[in-house]
Amino acid sequence: MKKSNTKLFVLDTNVLLHDYSCIYHFQDNDIVIPIVSLEELDRFKKGNDQINFNAREFTRELDSLIGNIFPVDGIKLGKGRGMLFLETGKPFSKELKDSFAEQTADHRILAIADYLKGKYPNRKVILVTKDINLRVKAKSLGILAEDYTTDKVQDMTVLNKTVETFENIDGELINRLYQDFDGIPETDFNLGRSFKPHEYLILKGNNKSALVHFDPIQKMMNRIEKKRIYGIEPRNAEQAFSLDALMRPEISLISLTGKAGTGKTLLALAAALQQIHLYDQIFLARPIVPLANRDLGFLPGDVNEKIGPYMLPLFDNLGVIKHQFNSNSKEVSKIEEMLKDEKLMITPLAYIRGRSLSNVFFIVDEAQNLTPHEIKTIITRAGEGTKIVFTGDIHQIDSPYLDATSNGLSYLTDRMSGQDLFAHVNLIKGERSTLAELASDLL
Repeated sequence: MKKSNTKLFVLDTNVLLHDYSCIYHFQDNDIVIPIVSLEELDRFKKGNDQINFNAREFTRELDSLIGNIFPVDGIKLGKGRGMLFLETGKPFSKELKDSFAEQTADHRILAIADYLKGKYPNRKVILVTKDINLRVKAKSLGILAEDYTTDKVQDMTVLNKTVETFENIDGELINRLYQDFDGIPETDFNLGRSFKPHEYLILKGNNKSALVHFDPIQKMMNRIEKKRIYGIEPRNAEQAFSLDALMRPEISLISLTGKAGTGKTLLALAAALQQIHLYDQIFLARPIVPLANRDLGFLPGDVNEKIGPYMLPLFDNLGVIKHQFNSNSKEVSKIEEMLKDEKLMITPLAYIRGRSLSNVFFIVDEAQNLTPHEIKTIITRAGEGTKIVFTGDIHQIDSPYLDATSNGLSYLTDRMSGQDLFAHVNLIKGERSTLAELASDLL
């Protein structure tokens, strides 16, 4: 192991499960994989979820690197990268024994980091873990610890941005927006900055206003009308912008962010139903993240009874749309027929893995509970004619290893911002009720 000013990173199991290619993302620094992490990976190798796939992929990658035997002096990870080492279990120091009576996997990893810190006093030994509590434990022992930051969003401006309003616009320009269906060249407005593809804004002047969309291909500003879509009428500007993006055929990837009650999933479902003639199927899915980090196995009943409670919010949104029409209307009949024929499927996200995503309107709810790699896996499986919509609240995350800057929804929005086929709307105003809005803001 080289003794230099490069760092020595000890990787926790949850980092390997979060990103199976993580060992290649530490530049020229050295990597240590604790042997206990490999033991833990064994528990995750079986299954069809992304975490199981990651466990298998990392194990395969490690096997291909090792060959017949793991060299004592480590394995070179490639040009410009450091060395990879496996570290067997180490005895607990007196301080560790006094602090932690149980030799859990976390504490065994701490023991390895503590051992390496003592062995290489001139190098920075850093424990990398997505477990906040483990980072606190490490720091209490004087061990440097940090989160895995490779796929973290560094600038949250795009995600937290509200729709920009431009005041004192020439009234004649606003009149032209109402009269010219093809829009007005962006340069005519002289708004003082350039605009990203499919950016939305509000223009005001001379007691007039207009909701506007920027067309990146034609470089035109188009006025947006508030339209009723499959029984759902937008109640504010952000909802109108969301529906516009959802209905635009040139936009194939959308992220809708915002707190609970802003209408993200409802709008996406209404737009999907309105355009069903353009698609073979509508998939409305969400990841299952059991509360208190408990597995579904502890719930009573068969598979459908176990997953039922997690799917109820999606059925609630469908119920809201159905209640906009008479029970014997053609719209309600169409929805019932689509459910029966599986043209409209409401299901856990894991149940869609392996299915064709060609010519599908695919809505992924609660996407803030997905990792960046899971988001990538979903998008890269999209075939021709597919539109994918991710919705979620980046400040309400159920996964213990994700936060506002590291979840898949934030990562997607940050990386795709500025692409011609992508649109993002951050919804601010809750529309469920005054009580729900107050609770969301104050509690």
